Amino acid sequence: MAKNTQVSDTGANAAADAFGALFNTGYLRIYSGTQPANANTALSGNTLLAELRFAATAFPAASAGVLTANAISSVTAGATGTASFFRCLQSNGTTVLMDGTCDISANTPNLTLPTTSIVSGVTVAVTSFVHTLNEATSGL
Repeated sequence: MAKNTQVSDTGANAAADAFGALFNTGYLRIYSGTQPANANTALSGNTLLAELRFAATAFPAASAGVLTANAISSVTAGATGTASFFRCLQSNGTTVLMDGTCDISANTPNLTLPTTSIVSGVTVAVTSFVHTLNEATSGL
């Protein structure tokens, strides 16, 4: 029989909260180009457009397995390009936690930006950052 694991809200929130704590004072790097196959894959030919920092407490407690980031301070873009994905790293700046999509809100990405057109020297702001730990998880 196939696996059909269903995680409770309590379990999903505990897992999401533990994962969310790894982001505290970590990095949120926004890139142009093709997103790597997964977060373990090295970047290749991507341009770092902006580097932001998560707050000391990156996320409040999860709800139904959903993490919604606390405010992320704006920064000045270091390069010009079209934001296509992000990579999050722990506070050491080297340990990768996740990659994800970035776009405007109408396209429901993980990372919502006011615009994906990033211009060097112009402020980059984050509208929202959301990550969901699914309660229905095949393969557990």
